[in-house]
Amino acid sequence: MEHPIRSWAELAPRLVAVAAGREAADLVIRGGRLVNVQSREILDGWEVAVAGGRFAYVGPDASHCIGEGTEVVDAADRFLIPGLIDAHMHIESGMLTPAEFAAAVIPHGTTTMFTDPHEIANVLGLDGVRMMHDEALMQPVNIFTQMPSCAPSAPGLETTGHEISPEDVAEAMSWPGIVGLGEMMNYPGVVAGDPKMLAEIAATMRAGKTVGGHYASPDRGVPFHAYVAGGPADDHEGTREQDAIDRVRQGMRSMLRLGSAWYDVESQITAVTERGLDPRNFVLCTDDCHSGTLVNDGHMDRVVRHAIECGCNPVVALQMATINSATHFGMERELGSIAPGRRADVILTSDLATLPIETVFARGVLVAEDGDLRVTCPHYDWPESARQTVHLGRELIADDFRLSAPEGAETVRARVIGVVENQAPTRALVRELPVEDGAVMPAGLVARIALVERHRGTGGVVNGFVEGFGYEGRMAIASTVAHDSHHMIVVGTDAEMMARAANRLGEVGGGVTVWRDGAEQALVRLPIAGLMSDAPARDVAASADGMVAAMRDAGCTLNNAYMQHSLLALVVIPELRISDLGLVDVTRFEITTPFEGQD
Repeated sequence: MEHPIRSWAELAPRLVAVAAGREAADLVIRGGRLVNVQSREILDGWEVAVAGGRFAYVGPDASHCIGEGTEVVDAADRFLIPGLIDAHMHIESGMLTPAEFAAAVIPHGTTTMFTDPHEIANVLGLDGVRMMHDEALMQPVNIFTQMPSCAPSAPGLETTGHEISPEDVAEAMSWPGIVGLGEMMNYPGVVAGDPKMLAEIAATMRAGKTVGGHYASPDRGVPFHAYVAGGPADDHEGTREQDAIDRVRQGMRSMLRLGSAWYDVESQITAVTERGLDPRNFVLCTDDCHSGTLVNDGHMDRVVRHAIECGCNPVVALQMATINSATHFGMERELGSIAPGRRADVILTSDLATLPIETVFARGVLVAEDGDLRVTCPHYDWPESARQTVHLGRELIADDFRLSAPEGAETVRARVIGVVENQAPTRALVRELPVEDGAVMPAGLVARIALVERHRGTGGVVNGFVEGFGYEGRMAIASTVAHDSHHMIVVGTDAEMMARAANRLGEVGGGVTVWRDGAEQALVRLPIAGLMSDAPARDVAASADGMVAAMRDAGCTLNNAYMQHSLLALVVIPELRISDLGLVDVTRFEITTPFEGQD
């Protein structure tokens, strides 16, 4: 079952008739204050009339649009704001399918999402993207799909379950819900003129669609200019005010993200609030939000509130979460404002600063009220091929999680991945670690990390070390969510616990498990591609809360530590990561050795 909406062109005769008073509207909202994000005004007493899921009349008096059968809603002096838009996000990061993600965010006022399913693309390829796309089109809100561009995200540095080709991109551009190319993470490839990357960008541009960007390097010299010349139109990887400024000066949209672990709005929005840059080139997004954040804190409403708390004018913040996003994707005549012809996505709220989401309409239908979902979000019938994706090849043992030292060494200077709280980049650290019985041992704040191959059942395990989680005692945490290649990442202090945790995920078909002192402390089951659950968000969030509590009990005080865990194999963001091929120096984009001095 799809939730289609008739095009403006097709519906125009009725919209004209309703606006002229010749036909009755389906819905009229009266008695409110309309926030016009087109003109950056608040218009007291303005009313809206809706027909066929689109705004027909927007003006001071809609009484001429009311007839027999018109539903009339009294806004009770509340503000009418456009439905909120997330301009860049990955549904899989919520550990939920599109249907359950939609069910979780609709009560928070999100009525449009631009999603990049590159997580499932790494596991299931084009078939997985199609499944996400098809379930997205079934929802009562707008979920548009960007075709993933980089699987693998860094060719030669990791091995994915499937690869995305320029032919796949060209095919997807003809699908009804595809709006562009997902974030082009292989920025070294673009800068170097890689034919595959440029062919994917070309296929997107020829289709008249938007190319998503991802330039994670701090270098703003020639490589940055070459990357922009290749076609990427936005970037969400900024963490400093200058990052945002550099992007908009090059004609890109600067996407400011507030996700579960990314707090990049406050440090960049000063480009608007203090430096006075044109806010229409700035866009708010979440990038990655886990289910606990959605259930407990909110979605795009949380981002807008945060922007306002950081000193942004409330109407400007709303522009960054509505019309700016729609304009960026060439859909400002379809979405993002309360104006004639646009989809009738509208929120009623009593306060623009604290932004309580009291009533939500999508396409003219009441979809949520006072935090309660009022519609059904249909599920796709996920096949077994999407549910059986964890292939370890063999039972793993403790010795698989020990890293051998150079012959005769008593200590080693080990390269260690340093986690940075609340940010995506890591630090490349070097720590002196002891050797026992020929194996390097964790010490102090340093824990073990391993990447377990899970797509082809090779039985491969790559070992290294990580610092920043603060784990204590005999523990381990394993996850099949491991951006972007989504093998299995295991972090722990004890090799036996790491083996037990890895084998457990092989048994249940994917998810996250925490072990301590020989027993499982928490389990989040993610049976679809090892990334998502088709259970309701509250159920998944409850399991995730148990996981977070178990991590805390094992000594971890890091904010959103699980999100940091899941990114330890993200080989496109500096400085040091782990892949199925070894440790990756992301400043040089090459495999490096586990010990200093072995180069």
